[in-house]
Amino acid sequence: MTDVQAKTYKHISNNKDVIVCSGTGTGKTLAYLCPIISHITGNNNSFKNNNADISSKNNNAGSTVNNKNTYNGHKPTHSKNIQAIILVPNGELASQVNHQAEQLFSYEGCPYTSMFVTGEGNINRQIDNLKSKPSILIGTPARICQLINMKKIKVHEVKSLVLDEADKLLGKTYIEHVHSIRKSLMKYTQVLLFSASIDKKTRKEANSLTFKPIDIDINSIKASESVIPSTIKHNYVITDRRERIETLRKLIKAVKPSKAIIFINTKYDLEESLQKLLYHNYNVGYLSSNADATTKRNTLDKFRSGKLQLLLATDIAARGLQIDDIDVVINVNLPEESKEYIHRVGRCGRNGNQGLALSIITENETNKIKKYQKEFHINMLQKKLYQGRLVAK
Repeated sequence: MTDVQAKTYKHISNNKDVIVCSGTGTGKTLAYLCPIISHITGNNNSFKNNNADISSKNNNAGSTVNNKNTYNGHKPTHSKNIQAIILVPNGELASQVNHQAEQLFSYEGCPYTSMFVTGEGNINRQIDNLKSKPSILIGTPARICQLINMKKIKVHEVKSLVLDEADKLLGKTYIEHVHSIRKSLMKYTQVLLFSASIDKKTRKEANSLTFKPIDIDINSIKASESVIPSTIKHNYVITDRRERIETLRKLIKAVKPSKAIIFINTKYDLEESLQKLLYHNYNVGYLSSNADATTKRNTLDKFRSGKLQLLLATDIAARGLQIDDIDVVINVNLPEESKEYIHRVGRCGRNGNQGLALSIITENETNKIKKYQKEFHINMLQKKLYQGRLVAK
């Protein structure tokens, strides 16, 4: 087990509410899925006693289970209603969590299932699929709230509510639906919150949703240790605002990433970057909030398989994407909130692999660089482009 999995398993298995802060790529998804599924199947010792079975060698879904076991039938739940609801901020993460849940149920060799619902999907098809009686429902807050209000989801037997990427879910975009879902559940439903970063505002909201929660902050075990993996190097280049996109092209040519995510704050800059990179014959795709579910899924599949070298994205892609072989992250714009830097750069340098985080900034953004270095305990080196190479300033 990873550190976060080992420190949370007992508490979750004992039906305690928990608030967990642990860095990107540390195995948070399995930290809540394993005990929840063990409870549903009645096989409470399966994952706990077989630490070697929890592996991070799956390129498509991050940490997963790779050894086969058989369902031992020890007091499984006999209910055909939903036992756990997992809330996530976007469809990509919903699909990934569902994939891992399906793998775990398969590992247990049992008949239970999971499914996911998002606002991008056809609601009538989702309602029809709910007739299959999944034990775990994963989805975005607005769609799950809608289905509850339509009385298409029976929530009276839900034992656990999970907020994955809790800091995002407790922000203004999702908070109203999250509270509505919580109020629809039984009073003593277990609430589990997981995030790579939790600020004071998020913690206050988290406390309002939980009952005597156990705080587990993996990041603070060593106060001087960065919440960002040490395998990631951080560089930045200073350029004129009007030269950002051209600087991006030159950086890609200089560092020659095998697989890179490029974060861009605005749709206008994303479109301009896409057109320039396509013009220069790069294998590039994009993710943005206005792309339909099928387009996003196809783009991610191509990126995972290596058919796309570059993926342009707004922050929708920073949250929870589990693609283990990304070696470079480029910020065409620095994120609006500093904590988003953690989520962005955490897409590379996973599972002990080396990663490079490159940020393109203007002169008046150097204070943000200083803030990141102090807040995240990282060293960010200024570089410059010289004769097609990235060199020390």
